Amino acid sequence: MSRFFLFRFDTWFSIGVRRKPQGWLGHAVTAWGAAIAGFVIYCAIIFIDPWRLSATFLCAMLALVFIMVGGSPRSDPHKPAILDWVMSAIAVATLVYASIHAERVVNRIQLMDELTTPDMLFSSALFFLTLEATRRTTGFGLTAVVLVFVAYNFFGHHFEGVLNHGYIDYNHFLDIMVFGLDGILGLPIRVAASYAFLFVLFGAVLHVAKGGEFFFDLAAAISGKRAGGVAKIAVVSSGLYGMVSGSPTSDVVTTGSITIPMMKRMGYNGALAGSVEVSASTGGSLLPPVMGSAAFMMAEYTGIEYRDIAISAAIPALLYYVSVYAQVHFRSVKLGLVGLDASLIPPMLQTLKNGVLFMVPLAVLTTALLIGYTPTTVALFGTVTLVATAAVKAETRVGLVTFYKTAAETSIRMVTVTGACAAAGLVTAGITMTGLVGKFAHIIYGITDKILFPTLLLGAAFTIVLGLGMPVVSAYFLAALLLGTLFTDIGVPIMAAHMFLLYYAVMSAITPPVAVAAYAAASIAEDNPLLIAALAVKFAIAAFIVPFAFIYSTELLMFGSWIAVLTATITAAAGMIFIASGIEGYFRSPLPGWARILVAAGGLGLIVHDVFWSGLGAVLALVALGSAHFLAEKEQTS
Repeated sequence: MSRFFLFRFDTWFSIGVRRKPQGWLGHAVTAWGAAIAGFVIYCAIIFIDPWRLSATFLCAMLALVFIMVGGSPRSDPHKPAILDWVMSAIAVATLVYASIHAERVVNRIQLMDELTTPDMLFSSALFFLTLEATRRTTGFGLTAVVLVFVAYNFFGHHFEGVLNHGYIDYNHFLDIMVFGLDGILGLPIRVAASYAFLFVLFGAVLHVAKGGEFFFDLAAAISGKRAGGVAKIAVVSSGLYGMVSGSPTSDVVTTGSITIPMMKRMGYNGALAGSVEVSASTGGSLLPPVMGSAAFMMAEYTGIEYRDIAISAAIPALLYYVSVYAQVHFRSVKLGLVGLDASLIPPMLQTLKNGVLFMVPLAVLTTALLIGYTPTTVALFGTVTLVATAAVKAETRVGLVTFYKTAAETSIRMVTVTGACAAAGLVTAGITMTGLVGKFAHIIYGITDKILFPTLLLGAAFTIVLGLGMPVVSAYFLAALLLGTLFTDIGVPIMAAHMFLLYYAVMSAITPPVAVAAYAAASIAEDNPLLIAALAVKFAIAAFIVPFAFIYSTELLMFGSWIAVLTATITAAAGMIFIASGIEGYFRSPLPGWARILVAAGGLGLIVHDVFWSGLGAVLALVALGSAHFLAEKEQTS
C-alpha cells in the first residue's frame, strides 16, 4: 500500500520523464517539430486570425507533448505508452477539427450562438489535454493553481461576501475557455506561438553556430586575469549569452558546461560553482535586447512597445549583474582564488576578430528594436542575419539539414513554455468569468490600506510564492492579472508596476524548491540542486532590492533627464557593491559583524535616489570601511 502511495505521489507531484525518441519515431518527431516551426515562421510573415493561430499551434504542440514527455518520472524514457499515443491522437483530432471549423468559430457570437455537440467534444478534449500537458511539463504546482481557479468558477456562487460570483455552467465555462481569446487560446499562447518561439529559435541557431564559445572567449578576455577569474568569466559570459538567449536553463547548459568544471578545478566546491552559474544565468531573462518569454508577455498584456520595455530594463539588469559580480569578487578574494593562467586567456583583438560575425545579428536585433519593428519581425531579422553571417566560416555554417533539426529542437524546447502558457490561459478565463481582479484588489487594499510600501512588499512576496510552483512566464502573467491594476491605481506608473512584477517573477526562478536552472547546473556540478539554488539566492540577494529602487526612483527605468538617470545609476551601482560587501563580509580585508551591517545599510541609503539618503549612505559605508580597516591594521601591528 505504501509503495502504491509513493508511486501516486511521484506521478502527480513531479514532471514526466523527457524522452529522446530514436529510429523512425525520432525522425517523425523531428518532422513534426520542424512543421510547427515552419507554421510559426509562416504566420510571422503572413497574417492569420489569432484564434486560428493559437488553436493550430496549441493542438500541434499537445500532440508533441504526449510523445516527448511521459506521464511520470518512471515512464519509459525511450518509448511512449499506449495512453500517450491515445492522447497524442486526440490532440491531432482537435487540430483537424480546429482547422476545419476555424472560420465558423471566428465568426460566431460568443455566449449567444449555442455550442454544438462536436463543439462540446472538441472543447472538452482540449481543456483536459491542456490540464494533463501542464501537469507533465510543469509539475503539479501550476496544475494545482489552475484546478483551484477552475473549482472557483464552478463553486464560487456558493461563497459569501466579496468572493461570491454568479452561477457558471459547463457550456458557459467551455465557451469562454476555448472559443474566445480570454482562455486557453488567449494572450499567453499567442505570445508562445509568435515572438517567444522565434526568439528561442534565434537562440538555438546561435548555439549550433557556436556563438556560446565566442561569448565565453570574450568573457575570458575581459575578466579572466582577475581574482576568481573563472567565476567572473561565468558571470560575464552568462550575461553576454543571456542577452541573446533569454533562457536561464539554456544559459546554464551552454556556458555552465565549461565554467562549472573550471571553477571546481580552481577551488570552488560543486555547489558554489553551480550557484555562481545559476545566479548569473538567471539575469539573462532581464537583459535586453532579447530578455525572456515573460517580457514578451508584458509587452502584449500592457500594450507597451517591447522596445520601450527593453530600454527601461537595461539599468535594472545592469544593477543585477553589478550585484552578482561584486559578490563573486569579494568571495573569490576572501577565498584566495586567483585568475586564470595567461596562456588560457584568449587575446581580446583575436577574439573580437573571430566572433565579429556574432556581433552583427546582435546589432541587427538592437537596431531593428530601436527603429520600432515588432518583436516578431526583429526575431526574424536576427535569425536570417545570423544564418547569413555564420555561413562565412565553415565551422559556424548552419546548413539546411542543421536548420531543419534546429527548428525541430526549438519546438521541443517550447514544450514546457507551451504548457505553462496554456495553463495561464486557463487561469485568465477563470479570472475573467468571475471578476476576481476587483475582488482580489479589495482584499489587498484591506490589508495595506493603499499604502505604497506594504502593497509593494505584499506584491513581491505574492509573485515569488507564485514562482515557487510555476514557470516565470506563468508567475508574471498571474501576478500581472491580479496585481497590475492594483499597483497603477495607487499611483505606480504602468511600466514600473509591471517591471516590478516581471523582475520578481524572474527572481522566483532561482528560489527553491522549483529552480529549474539549479537542477540543470546540479547535473554538471554533481551537487545538491536545492543547495545550489539556496546559494544562488544568496549571490543575487542584493538584486532583490532593485525593483523597490526603481519604483521609488524611476530614473533607473530611463525616466527623466540624462543627468538624473546617470546619477541614479552610479549611486545605485555603488549601493549594490556596498551591500555585496556587507553580505560577503569582505572589502579590502575581512569585515567584523558591526561593519558588515553598517556597510550594507550604507548601500541601501545609496540606492535611494535622494541627496540626503544617498549622502548619509555613502558616509556611513565609508566610515564603517575606514574604521574596520584601521582597527584591522592596528590589531596586526600590536
